[in-house]
Amino acid sequence: MRYKKLWIGFAAIIIVSFAVLAYYGGQIYRKKPPIPEKVVTEEGKVLFTGQEIKDGMNVWQSIGGQELGTVWGHGAYQAPDWTAQYLHKEAMYILNHWAEKEHGKKFKQLSKENKAELKARLQEQIRENNYDEA
Repeated sequence: MRYKKLWIGFAAIIIVSFAVLAYYGGQIYRKKPPIPEKVVTEEGKVLFTGQEIKDGMNVWQSIGGQELGTVWGHGAYQAPDWTAQYLHKEAMYILNHWAEKEHGKKFKQLSKENKAELKARLQEQIRENNYDEA
């Protein structure tokens, strides 16, 4: 009986901890990002479907991707979030594409003025919200 208060305190900590985990797990599940039925271009061409997104998620999880750093999930505690890295690489790809198309050089080789122009255009394009709930 000497340790009764310690056991009660221990049980209370366990119960409160699991209650917090259950609450926030439910919140994450309810507020998870939506998966669209399909993603289409402005011309109406289907790029990929919601099922293809889910299939890709299943492949990623089957090879343990969720343990290496995920956009949405527990893996983000284990490793870096690759979202920022992907966005940076995508932005640099677009800048290099535009630079070569318009100036015949890689982005790094452009003048400050040309770089600023392309960066401003990229910023405008990336930040534009063209999400259509339908």
